[in-house]
Amino acid sequence: QVQLVESGGGLVQAGGSLRLSCAASGYFFRIRTMGWYRQAPGMQREVVATITSGGTTNYTDSVKGRFTLSRDNAKNTVYLQMNSLKPEDTAVYYCNAAILGYDTLWSGYWGQGTQVTVSS
Repeated sequence: QVQLVESGGGLVQAGGSLRLSCAASGYFFRIRTMGWYRQAPGMQREVVATITSGGTTNYTDSVKGRFTLSRDNAKNTVYLQMNSLKPEDTAVYYCNAAILGYDTLWSGYWGQGTQVTVSS
């Protein structure tokens, strides 16, 4: 059973920083792209940042220059460093990964979500 376990959310004042972590565990062969998405109340889930197994990153425009996504392939873990946080960054953040199982095709997995709240 593949699981994505997230940590690092919380409450922070505007201008502050948080670091989210997401670790994949279970029995699988390979992980391809990993990333973070977020969903604010009443809004659709949107992509924040993604990173390939080779380390290529992509960011949504609103977080460029403030967020940094990194990956430790040996630990099957991604880290989202969030600096200069703004109230509009408030949302539930979800980790996502494309994972190939030994007896399954490539499948997308989601973490349980972690709340990030930025106060003004």
